[in-house]
Amino acid sequence: MYDVAIIGAGPGGIFSAYQLKNKRDDIQVAVFESGNELKKRKCPIDGKKIKSCIKCNTCAIMSGFGGAGAFSDGKYNITNDFGGTLHEYIGKEKALELMEYVDKINTSHGGENTKLYSTAGSEFKKICMQNKLKLLNASVRHLGTDINYVVLENLYKELADKIDFHFNTPVKKIEIIKNGYRLHHSKGYTDCKKCIVSVGRSGSKWIEKICEELKIPTKSNRVDIGVRVELPAVIFSHLTDKLYESKIVYRTEKFEDNVRTFCMNPNGIVVNENTNGIVTVNGHSFEDPNKKTENTNFALLVSKHFSEPFEDSNGYGESIAMLSNMLGGGVIVQRFGDLERGRRSNKNRIEESTVRPTLAATPGDLSLVLPKRILDGIIEMIYALDKIAPGTANDDTLLYGVEVKFYNMEVSLDNNLETNYKGLYVIGDGSGVTHSLSHASASGVYVADKILETI
Repeated sequence: MYDVAIIGAGPGGIFSAYQLKNKRDDIQVAVFESGNELKKRKCPIDGKKIKSCIKCNTCAIMSGFGGAGAFSDGKYNITNDFGGTLHEYIGKEKALELMEYVDKINTSHGGENTKLYSTAGSEFKKICMQNKLKLLNASVRHLGTDINYVVLENLYKELADKIDFHFNTPVKKIEIIKNGYRLHHSKGYTDCKKCIVSVGRSGSKWIEKICEELKIPTKSNRVDIGVRVELPAVIFSHLTDKLYESKIVYRTEKFEDNVRTFCMNPNGIVVNENTNGIVTVNGHSFEDPNKKTENTNFALLVSKHFSEPFEDSNGYGESIAMLSNMLGGGVIVQRFGDLERGRRSNKNRIEESTVRPTLAATPGDLSLVLPKRILDGIIEMIYALDKIAPGTANDDTLLYGVEVKFYNMEVSLDNNLETNYKGLYVIGDGSGVTHSLSHASASGVYVADKILETI
């Protein structure tokens, strides 16, 4: 009988565990994770023998210690303007306070030499407004994929002897028992007094099933669908040198949809992701100068939120991603000029492009994959960005598709992030409340403190 069991070793789970043991060394804590420990997480794609996703049983990029954020470029956005709605549950001041606390932990575990960027007082706000764009407020700690790994490595070393980690042990069911919960997993079952669920976006199907079984109320969340743009780093250097991550929102003239930039990676690379067997695209960047490329990449996303009679936002996003996988065998890449001319890109056009792709994707036609409304919005946004970063709308700008950000069903929680069952908490991106590294980590600290008040 553990005092606390944590399902998922992503940012939420890690910071819950850290806070619990940091404050109270005498309590018994276990962490159950479907993937591997950090040093065993390795994607088989090497660019030589294996060039594309082979759909492993457990995706090393998405699962394991560190969660889907382990091999991200380690951007911790300290803001309430985006990244989730945590502040609606715990208050804006408390949310920012916890994000700053997480930042101190990261910088004391290997991230001390990384830079904190800020949009405060930026002259780009005015430039964006003059061109019908909105630059969102944020402070951004960029660890980089390499330093992010070091921070996680140091956190694991600190926790490994204090906590029982159970890797490659997916939890199948949560049963309510007297004075606690029983977790049924691949190696049997484990009992605990309190349970923190932190399964991330890749656990969306699982958490949906658990909520259905336990009759925990949920409501449909949104899904973000779009492309990843790759272009020469110099085109966006005036923005990325000062802001690093610029979250820019544009309201389209045609449909009045919001299109936003997401996950900007200066001098970075484009990568594959496998979510529940569906291959999508993402981006990484590094702090190490030797790993930097000549390109910058970022996502352009359109949010879709459905209501009755259709409420399966994730199912809609999955169907579009599956269509891309069907046509391209995975991720499709297309030159912007080819898209505008209504023709598919082919191998020769990609090879002749002035932008060298950093991901081996299949040349194709994104207009056969993305719905017209979404594609029209993305094209409008590219021309809007071209006004503040001339060259964005060049013919050779590469578009990779599709990029889909799945959001879990929003679980019904109180202000303690607790379900209708006492002692059962849902945090991180698995809750549908947080959508970022900083918000997920902050939610982990918050729930740990709430639990410590009751023990």
